[in-house]
Amino acid sequence: MSSVGWEQEGALLPPHQPVAEPAAPATTSPRPAPLLLQGQDYYYRSPSTCLDFQERVHEMGLVDDDGDPVPCVLVLARAADMEMNELSLALAERGIRMARIDADRCLNLALTVYTDAPLIELDQRLLRPMLVWRRHFDLTAVPVDPRTINGSYSVDQWRSVANWLSGRTDWEHVNPTRATCHLDRLTQLADARSFGLRVPRTAVTTQPGRSRPGGGQCIVKTAGHHLLEPRPGALHGLFPRPLDTSRAGDVPEPAPVIVQQYVSAEGELRVFVVGEKLIAYRVDKLDPAQLWVDPDAVTVTRAEIPDTLAQRLRALARHWRVQVAAFDLLVTGSEHVFLEVNVSCDWRWFEHRAGSPDVSEAVHEWVATRFAELRAARGAR
Repeated sequence: MSSVGWEQEGALLPPHQPVAEPAAPATTSPRPAPLLLQGQDYYYRSPSTCLDFQERVHEMGLVDDDGDPVPCVLVLARAADMEMNELSLALAERGIRMARIDADRCLNLALTVYTDAPLIELDQRLLRPMLVWRRHFDLTAVPVDPRTINGSYSVDQWRSVANWLSGRTDWEHVNPTRATCHLDRLTQLADARSFGLRVPRTAVTTQPGRSRPGGGQCIVKTAGHHLLEPRPGALHGLFPRPLDTSRAGDVPEPAPVIVQQYVSAEGELRVFVVGEKLIAYRVDKLDPAQLWVDPDAVTVTRAEIPDTLAQRLRALARHWRVQVAAFDLLVTGSEHVFLEVNVSCDWRWFEHRAGSPDVSEAVHEWVATRFAELRAARGAR
């Protein structure tokens, strides 16, 4: 697969083969590496080349703007977000303007945001955002060194402005951050249980070697992002792994991790919710990290889900106020076990493996329909 995709709560995932990372500086610390960094060999460099169709067309001067504010969909992402590149093309075919602010291309950006009107000026074009979608605008992707005064300044300014844009009430939002910014994995588990879904027994601890939720085999997971970006464009995987007590020992981890009961399953489901529509894929793999480190061995097929499960997932999506997201569940006989929901979800890789473009079509149609509703309600031209 040649295209770049995204996965897992704002982290880049083109499931590619691992790339050897430059050797890290030697350390004299006797503390062992954190469990989720031991034996980790997934490394990917995210390109910052823009492939957005609408942006390139406007840069080449092939579209004449008449000076009036143009209603648009505004995306806060990064250059390698191929789902948004595809959305740009789909919206152009429907005559809908899409503009974007990418974290890895935001330095020296010609941007003015008007505080007394719902307008922005981007690259000398006056735009009226109707719908704003923040997907992968991660501050770690801003191409500066945050340890320097200039870098720290730039990151702090963009953090404040991006957060404001993502929560401004003058326009509508996809997966509004006010509702989803606190939707961590532990909150997800508690909410899923309250809606009648089974969840694995779970502990949060800095001493995973002493934790046995459920009393048997356990999995260690990150409580944060599935990928780290210590330098702009350089991403490192933090994948679930079986708990090995011989590695864990009694040495505390430098930060809390999730230790979760291992649930034997016949397979997994990834269920995309787009508005009220649910699109499910069955994923068969041998271990939790195989999706990233050996994607060719993973089988993905379209699947149907029971009505009871569909009702609970829709109810959770409404409760969390998410319009486009992906649920991950285990299949255990006739039962489904909730693992997590990914708000900054990606779907193109799953579609590619299953030979089904259903999610892309649903997302494009939902965004276009919502844009038309908002434009009509606000009397925009």
